[in-house]
Amino acid sequence: MVSIREVGPRDGFQNEPEVIATDDKVRLVEMLARTGLRRLEVTSFVRADVIPQLADGAEVLRRAAIPDGVAVSVLIPNERGLDNALALREHFDEVNLFLSASETHNRKNVNRSIEESLTGLERVIERARGEGLRCEGVISVAFGCPYEGDVPRDRVLAIAERLVAAGCEEIAFGDTTGMANPVQVGQFFDGLDLGVELTAHFHNTRGQGLANVVAALGAGVRSFESSFGELGGCPVPPGATGNVATEDVVSMLEEMGVTTGVDLPRLLEAASAAQEALGRPLGSHVLRAGPVEWAGGE
Repeated sequence: MVSIREVGPRDGFQNEPEVIATDDKVRLVEMLARTGLRRLEVTSFVRADVIPQLADGAEVLRRAAIPDGVAVSVLIPNERGLDNALALREHFDEVNLFLSASETHNRKNVNRSIEESLTGLERVIERARGEGLRCEGVISVAFGCPYEGDVPRDRVLAIAERLVAAGCEEIAFGDTTGMANPVQVGQFFDGLDLGVELTAHFHNTRGQGLANVVAALGAGVRSFESSFGELGGCPVPPGATGNVATEDVVSMLEEMGVTTGVDLPRLLEAASAAQEALGRPLGSHVLRAGPVEWAGGE
């Protein structure tokens, strides 16, 4: 069985050009929470002037009715973000903390060096753990940087080890702008053991997202992040399209005999509702074509 964290309400919504109405966000989050998904990233506590698409994140978090058994996570950029999040502590279970594996991308994304980000996140992790929160460290551009090109695996793993030592119970490796290929992914994860949960986060910018999921699965990864409807992208650089679609991942894995625990028809209802809210077609393949239906026979 694999575990899937749905990141569309945060990573997806924040990178769409439209600002989705708060009522629609609440409705979509509640629909996703009833699909069988066990992990759901609802919003971030980044400054509203930086990510206006999520300016209503606190309201969404307060209003959304999430069933017991669904772990709610929020993205935290720094200590101020944690301060703001803790005012709503009863509404979430986990925090996701991020930085980039290349200096240039980290500077463009958060205006800090990698070391400055790590030092700040170590403080955030210590405080979050003190509040009983589970911590996931997210390493962006782990498979390649659009500004610097190759990102050495040793550098990525050194960052991961710092995050684990600080108290992260999960490390996500992000293919933030869709530069990874299946051979590279397989080699990256082959034999990797950091003593914590390892998660793969692929974007479908160049159409290789699903292939990379299969490669990671073959190398032992059992935890993935994805976004319903193939929503999202990356604010830097332009042209980085959405996360691999959750319904595409679920459909593929279930067809391969890998259990996800996700109800695909309900997930497709949520993706269709997101498409209606945005008023335009989304990139998900299964949303367009429908799930596989095998004809009956003797």
